[in-house]
Amino acid sequence: MKWSLNLGRIAGIKILVHWTFVLLLGWVAFSEMQRGSDMQTTLLALAFILLVFFCVVLHELGHSLTAQRFGINTKTITLLPIGGVASLERMPEKPRQELLIAVAGPAVNVVIALILWLVLPSLGDIPTEEFFMRITPANFLYLLLFVNVVLVLFNAIPAFPMDGGRVLRALLAFKLGRARATQIASNLGQLLAIGFIFIGFFYNPFLILIGAFVYFGAYSENMMVQHLDYLRGHSVREGMMTNFVTLAPTETVREALNKLLMGSEHEFIVELDGAVVGTLTRSQLIQAVKEEQMQKPVAEIMSGEVRTFNVQDKLSEAYTELQKTRMPLYPVLENGRLAGVINTDNINEFIMIKSALTH
Repeated sequence: MKWSLNLGRIAGIKILVHWTFVLLLGWVAFSEMQRGSDMQTTLLALAFILLVFFCVVLHELGHSLTAQRFGINTKTITLLPIGGVASLERMPEKPRQELLIAVAGPAVNVVIALILWLVLPSLGDIPTEEFFMRITPANFLYLLLFVNVVLVLFNAIPAFPMDGGRVLRALLAFKLGRARATQIASNLGQLLAIGFIFIGFFYNPFLILIGAFVYFGAYSENMMVQHLDYLRGHSVREGMMTNFVTLAPTETVREALNKLLMGSEHEFIVELDGAVVGTLTRSQLIQAVKEEQMQKPVAEIMSGEVRTFNVQDKLSEAYTELQKTRMPLYPVLENGRLAGVINTDNINEFIMIKSALTH
């Protein structure tokens, strides 16, 4: 994620904190100063926020390490003001695996809360409102216990992208299949999100932000799964383009620019006798023009590291890769030679045709 600070690695997973997290710390410090808190109380409040988000990291590690048991790696865990996001390479399609991965995160918070409950002395009387409003050394760990319980309850809400939504989908998928289960869980998540937004207008504006996050998370999850369902059983050969323009590595920037202007291609495959040697994008061409390199061969400005697909690869895997990397296109090979190209637009057109044929 852009504009994120790398805090290091845990179990091989990169831990990032987004710059907006600084805004949260600034808001906490400002709120304490507005209350007239001294420096010690302000620092204690900041330390509490940092410790809460350490618990969030442990929560996301619960998901990530469980996913690793099923061969699913996690590249990063990113801390945002509204929580943490573990970037799993993919979600498992088997309901049992998704259920275990989804439950693993809140289970970590249950363990943290249980340890604190066993270690801390009983509170006795029911805590007053003041107990929750102002942090002190005496209530520091009690509030941490309370926050972990809230994290468990909040994540239990059956709405994507929260864990409860994934648990609901996994349970429904045992009987209904993944696509239908996702649709039901997504619709419920969007309904709950609208409720969050409505309540937020009257009570807490922060609920509006959470509602928007849940609504669009549920929508995008549903769209992705429905699209993958249309692609299931199809190969890259069926979704690739075979009518495309290529460049030879010896062609000049001027010649490549002429092909750009004469056709509809924005990106080109650079190939030599059927072997892919690189790719060239419109932005690379424009940059070469700005630098007055019109006679330079495209081999000197192209990208030489090229990820390719085979015609027999699954179309769903190509779609997932394109969504993840945001690459403009990939070459498709057959017996090691260039047979076509594939991009997101063409797969989306394939999905539209499949959708029209099934309705």
